[in-house]
Amino acid sequence: MNSAQADAYLRRLGVERPARAVGATADVLRELHLRHLRTVPFENLSIHLGEEIVLEEKRLLDKVVGARRGGFCYELNGAFGALLAALGFEVTLLAARVHGDEGRLGIPYDHLTLRVGASDGSEWLADVGFGAHSHYPLAFGERGEQEDPGGSFRIVETGPDLDVVVNGRPQYRLEVRPRELGDFVAGAWWHSTSPASHFVQSLVCSRVTEDGGRITLSGRTFKVTGADGAREERELGTDAEVLGAYRDRFGIELGRVPTVRVPGC
Repeated sequence: MNSAQADAYLRRLGVERPARAVGATADVLRELHLRHLRTVPFENLSIHLGEEIVLEEKRLLDKVVGARRGGFCYELNGAFGALLAALGFEVTLLAARVHGDEGRLGIPYDHLTLRVGASDGSEWLADVGFGAHSHYPLAFGERGEQEDPGGSFRIVETGPDLDVVVNGRPQYRLEVRPRELGDFVAGAWWHSTSPASHFVQSLVCSRVTEDGGRITLSGRTFKVTGADGAREERELGTDAEVLGAYRDRFGIELGRVPTVRVPGC
């Protein structure tokens, strides 16, 4: 990512480029992480609009920055990792497997997340691509509870891997071996094509709000969750209402309403 691309990404987030004297600090990382969650939606619309998902840096920037879209973990954390590296952070891509029903783990390369080193030597787990997760990066080496607006988080050693636990419930199992973006192509393909993938089965577009809550559009159901957990939802009746919600609440301009696609069609 060159300097102009990094500046365009920062404008997308509504953040000024950190002064050279400030550098790649933990505070800068925290601000970028939160701004990303508030600005760039977690969404799987490409799957249902018939758009190709390509895990290459230029294509990710074209989508997230150029088209002002969102994406799912491979796209969001892939793009965010490239931005952080351009700003001087040490970034390592890590693979994880999400804990499912009855404790079953998902497929290999189920999830992409980031291990980020700051200029003071501290290391962080940054994840802007999981949907509902921590609002701020988690201290990578900390094994006690880490309180966050998104819940109470803990990183637990389990053999050679790490479990990320939220509110006492394991969320995903993290491998510490460094990966490359291309390693996740098979996982992205499975999640965007398999009838067993929840991304194929449903539509979602979601982001964190300025007050620490969350808004989500699932198909035609618009949900508002407050920072206190209170939730309201309503059905959007017309295509114009749905397209307006994507535009006005998520900054996404669409030419048609996405609908869940039958795999293979």
